[in-house]
Amino acid sequence: MRLLRGSSLLVALFIATAVLAQSAPQLDSTLPDIPPVAAVTAQHGMVVAQEAQAARIGVQILERGGNAVDAAVAVGFALAATYPRAGNLGGGGFMVIHLANGTNTSIDYRETAPAAATPDMFLDARGEPDLVKSRDTGLAVGVPGSVAGLLMAEQKYGSGKLKLADLIQPAIELAAGGFTIDDDLADTLPRTYERLTRWPSSARIFANNGAMLQQGDRLVQPELAATLRAIAQRGAFGFYAGRVAEQIAAAVRAANGVMTADDLKNYRPIERPVMRGTYRGYDVIAMPPPSSGGVCLIDMLNILEGYDLGRLGRGTEAFHLEIEAMKRAYADRALYMGDPASVRMPLDELTSKAYAARQRSSIGPRATPSADIRAGAPAREGQNTTHYSVIDRDGNAVATTTTLNFSYGLGLVAEGTGVLLNNELDDFTAKPGAPNAYGLVGFEANLPGPNKRPLSSMTPTIVLKDGKPALITGSPGGSRIISTVLQVIVNALDFKMSVAQAVQASRLHHQWMPDETDVEPGFAPVALDDLRARGHTLEPTPPYSSANSIAITPQGYVGAADSRTHGAMAVGY
Repeated sequence: MRLLRGSSLLVALFIATAVLAQSAPQLDSTLPDIPPVAAVTAQHGMVVAQEAQAARIGVQILERGGNAVDAAVAVGFALAATYPRAGNLGGGGFMVIHLANGTNTSIDYRETAPAAATPDMFLDARGEPDLVKSRDTGLAVGVPGSVAGLLMAEQKYGSGKLKLADLIQPAIELAAGGFTIDDDLADTLPRTYERLTRWPSSARIFANNGAMLQQGDRLVQPELAATLRAIAQRGAFGFYAGRVAEQIAAAVRAANGVMTADDLKNYRPIERPVMRGTYRGYDVIAMPPPSSGGVCLIDMLNILEGYDLGRLGRGTEAFHLEIEAMKRAYADRALYMGDPASVRMPLDELTSKAYAARQRSSIGPRATPSADIRAGAPAREGQNTTHYSVIDRDGNAVATTTTLNFSYGLGLVAEGTGVLLNNELDDFTAKPGAPNAYGLVGFEANLPGPNKRPLSSMTPTIVLKDGKPALITGSPGGSRIISTVLQVIVNALDFKMSVAQAVQASRLHHQWMPDETDVEPGFAPVALDDLRARGHTLEPTPPYSSANSIAITPQGYVGAADSRTHGAMAVGY
């Protein structure tokens, strides 16, 4: 087994990425640098995840004869124990699967609103959005989908060589026996003190004598271990029926929510056809709605395909075109997209080459004001998500992104279960035309409603060449997810970067409204000055997202663990 942490500063890898650093001086010396991204090459299998123990578990499953789906399921359950701010049993996510036999599919295990949800559930007595309701109470909790989604993936596409209990046992051991806190968990727990300790059931797990657990302390979660055992023994019934379901529903209602045990009993994941696109001779398979990621990604790639980015090089002109493509795709996201069970969306039109050509015709040498593109703005979701990528020796590949919305979700552990609950329903639009906490607004397509799934930006993606995986990628980052995945793909395919360089390269982001471009450290000042001269408003931002990716090369599988947060790891064998 070969492994390397995403934050390792190995000399050889530093040299491999030095050209990027030298050509990209800091935008703002007060912002942190992006550490060099480490890469690992392996011949038989690869897992890249945000947390090291979970990544190792995934590769151990591959070594035991499991396929990529088996490994992805094991990683998903392990992250519930080791990466509680985003890995979860109490949240949801999306999985894109490519099988070596040519099958491409996706599993939607996004949270749903309870049956008692209403379009005005997040409004106050004056009819205005109440952010406390949508973020800090039980009303924000969606019916969790992660367990059902992982079980569907395993039942339909697992190798059959390992039992479900085999895949969950490593997570049980980590939860029951505990592990030493370090890396991202050590970074984030102290910052979440108030969110977690307001709930006694959470404080008992994540605090000790009134102080949050910290670097070097041991995190032990016996109740989570018991819930994992119930799932291992009874499958979905161990979570969505009986004691666990009743305790989750009771915890939500005690926090002023409306979820019932029947809501959990009635939850179902959905297998959906993937969104398909093409880009410069490659096939792109990504997540369909209620993720907006696949549609927006393909829309942006279609726009950019009309330009010779490779000839332009990674500089001002290419950055300008990427920003303009982002604006147009995010505008469409706002106006058209929502839960496909509730909203009719012109998906074929939005992802067509002809539509991209019309959008491209409106791009000139100067920045297009967002107000001139379309009225409105996209809803924004929390940035505390996690993505992992997996490939096995046969070429089966999985891209998975999961979330609780905010870091540690609502912060509420359902008493007796060890399950941290999400606050995912904040991803709905509280009221058409009303700004949220970020000054953004949404539309009717994404209003709350009974059993509806809120719109998401999660974008697990697999790029194929001649029917075989070439790149597996995805990222956390809320509304920045889609633009992150776009830039990793463009960096790899247009600018011919290695996967480590493609992941490390500084990123920019425009989500249409507000009309400004977020810019990570590392861009050359002359390029930024040129963008400003073209009319772009630039906002410095610390490094964000964590695009844990795998490239398939003639030398083998190459995993790149993003260094923007601590603890990411690529593991191969």
